[in-house]
Amino acid sequence: MEKYRQRVADTVLAKKLESIGAVLVEGPKWCGKTTTCKQFAKSILDLSDPDVRERSERLAEIGIKTLLEGDEPRLIDEWQVIPKFWDAIRYHVDHSDGHGHFLLTGSAVVPEKKRNELKHTGTGRISRMKMRPMSLWESGESSGSVCLKELFAGKTLDVVRCLDHNLEEVAYIVCRGGWPKAVERGGDAALDYAHEYVEAIAESDISRVDDIPRSPERARRLLRSLARLQATQTSISTIRKDMSANDDLTLSEVTISSYINALEKIFVVENVHAWSPNLRAKSSVRVADTRYFVDPSIAVAALGAGPGNLMDDLATFGLFFETMAVRDLRVYSEVSGGYVEHYHDKTGLECDAVIHMRNGDFGLVEIKLGGETLIEEGIKTLQKLSLLIDGKLNRKPMFKMVLTAVGDYACQRPDGIIVCPISALCP
Repeated sequence: MEKYRQRVADTVLAKKLESIGAVLVEGPKWCGKTTTCKQFAKSILDLSDPDVRERSERLAEIGIKTLLEGDEPRLIDEWQVIPKFWDAIRYHVDHSDGHGHFLLTGSAVVPEKKRNELKHTGTGRISRMKMRPMSLWESGESSGSVCLKELFAGKTLDVVRCLDHNLEEVAYIVCRGGWPKAVERGGDAALDYAHEYVEAIAESDISRVDDIPRSPERARRLLRSLARLQATQTSISTIRKDMSANDDLTLSEVTISSYINALEKIFVVENVHAWSPNLRAKSSVRVADTRYFVDPSIAVAALGAGPGNLMDDLATFGLFFETMAVRDLRVYSEVSGGYVEHYHDKTGLECDAVIHMRNGDFGLVEIKLGGETLIEEGIKTLQKLSLLIDGKLNRKPMFKMVLTAVGDYACQRPDGIIVCPISALCP
């Protein structure tokens, strides 16, 4: 494996700092937010340090402006523990020239009961960006031979080589995840990070996010249920049945929703919304989100599994690989202002990922482990959806792709459909 590359988020953050007064970088803990922001910051207030936090909370009651003093861009790490920072920074930006005054990081949103301390939305003053665990391009596990930006520019793909990971290696990468410390550490020891992450979620994070006590055991059951149902559009009632099987107490859908909302607030789950060729179509609103964790390693760890278990259950492996692929597609597309959705209509036709750009351009992606049979299934889906779109839109997809787990090269077929291993893709 190559030494890992510069984070994609670095490019996004640099652009934002050149155009707006402050930038809020959000995302799950351990994904590298602080490390990325420190590259740009000229002074730092680290509220993750208990001593610094305690002193800062006292000082904020007297005069928070003092805490804003320092060379700019000034980084306020884990700003949400003192919500007053939001309006103070917004006011500072309003009364200052230029841009790039502040960086804020947060691994959780502000608790509901503290939101009344926020008097302004920050619109036009504070820009948000989401950061995720490392993609394969960033970890040096993709050759970058196939550039998403170039595909959206209409470039035709020649036959190109990629890093040839076998299925066992992909299983390991899925279980390890994209946590920077795990990538850096490597080997079997790197697999421990995701298991420690799941324990931290269940034991403390899911309750600490909004100061509402929640059962660690119920949290573990929920994580296991969500892991089992990865990459599906499962209802709360189905999750309730999963959890109730081993829960002696009455478990309501309201309770489960509160647990899921807590996971969203700490950026552990990140669902994919529905897409429709017709902007006003009811289906884009009424179709359920596809459920994903922000990183596939969380799902594997929640089930107490490892690479060997995935190799023994290729159907489950395929769903966890899809989670990793969606993570990478999100990272790559957001550099150009794009986002990932999914398609599912009443006839049962589905497409795993629709990458949509703000100018209306879009690309269709089917995600498969690999092998001739699965690839052909993906190709047929893309052909059917393309015909449907042709009847509804003047636009055609900029590209159609089957994204696979394995393969030593990427190519564009005579019908225009690209078959590309994930180890070839880059922004």
